[in-house]
Amino acid sequence: MPIGLAQAQAIVAAAVERAQEIGVPMNIAVVDGGGHLLAFARMDRAILGSIDIALTKAKTSVLFNGPSENLWEFCKPGGPAPATELTNGGLIPYAGGVAINDEDGALLGAIGVSGGMPVQDGDVARAGVARLFQEVK
Repeated sequence: MPIGLAQAQAIVAAAVERAQEIGVPMNIAVVDGGGHLLAFARMDRAILGSIDIALTKAKTSVLFNGPSENLWEFCKPGGPAPATELTNGGLIPYAGGVAINDEDGALLGAIGVSGGMPVQDGDVARAGVARLFQEVK
């Protein structure tokens, strides 16, 4: 079953809550399984340049069905596929994008978060996804 608007908004709300806890204003995008925007939040004082980065992290996670940072191993200098981040209209190979899969592993969508350090972005993204699965149970 695809992610609906209410679920996407719940994911964003959980991510915003986590970003507030760590004191970092973030841009948060939730996309469907095709990489199309479902819900978005730009927190007060979030970096404007991170708007597109958040969306691109979510799209990266959808296209590669996994965390955006997993792409780094392929595209880093000396990696097996350098410059992969330049494909598909641009990809983001660092933390902050998390694919959302159902219990059978089917891709439902993704969240992308940007505004802090990559480790903070990844933490906030995982908090958003965790809320979705808490509400399902």
